[in-house]
Amino acid sequence: MTYCVGLRLNRGLVFMSDTRTNAGVDNISVFKKMHSWVIPGERVITMMTAGNLATTQAIISTLDERSKAPADRKPSILEAPSMFQVARLVGETVREEIHTNSFEGQEADSSFNATLIVGGQIKGSDPRLFMIYPEGNFIEASAETPFFQIGETKYGRPILVRVYDPDMSFEDAVKLMLVSFDSTIKANLSVGLPLDLQVYENDSFQVAREQRIALDDPYYNQISTGWGEALKEAFKSLPDFTF
Repeated sequence: MTYCVGLRLNRGLVFMSDTRTNAGVDNISVFKKMHSWVIPGERVITMMTAGNLATTQAIISTLDERSKAPADRKPSILEAPSMFQVARLVGETVREEIHTNSFEGQEADSSFNATLIVGGQIKGSDPRLFMIYPEGNFIEASAETPFFQIGETKYGRPILVRVYDPDMSFEDAVKLMLVSFDSTIKANLSVGLPLDLQVYENDSFQVAREQRIALDDPYYNQISTGWGEALKEAFKSLPDFTF
């Protein structure tokens, strides 16, 4: 399983993904699920993936190869004039890969599913954030839906819904996302550290911050312990139930 979050703020975009993949409790591996394409001063595109690992790796490889191939091939996300067109190209690639695999391997479509979060900015337009479904269609983040989750979403969603503020700082957004990930990791062993983090600031056309948060990261462990203790204290402070 996977857990990835893309958050849209007034200041920019924040992305976070776990790195755990598993095919049973005795077959756990670490794979990067966050990928970026950058043309400094012109565009930044970041993508996070959830679903069948072979399918998501094929999607990333195909997009990467098309960005480096001669001009007489299929369009590249590095040539798309807008983030909307980037989302369309990614959606078409998702549909192609799932269709190809479903006829070459098992017949169960769910075996080859992939869901993606794609965000970034192209010069001349505002930053945008999309979630792309296995069918290749997609939706865009808005003021009413300012963040997207893919993978194991249910455990980390409540804190995002309650605390998110579009005016919050990047630092507070990262803290919020770490709490969301910690809640998910505590509840589901198929999601785990290390975590990949990326921050994009509006109109910078470069990745502002990028780092991997490991299991022994002191700040993550402080957040994890502090959040658990804060929940206990909050629970104790609530009025007692009486029959």
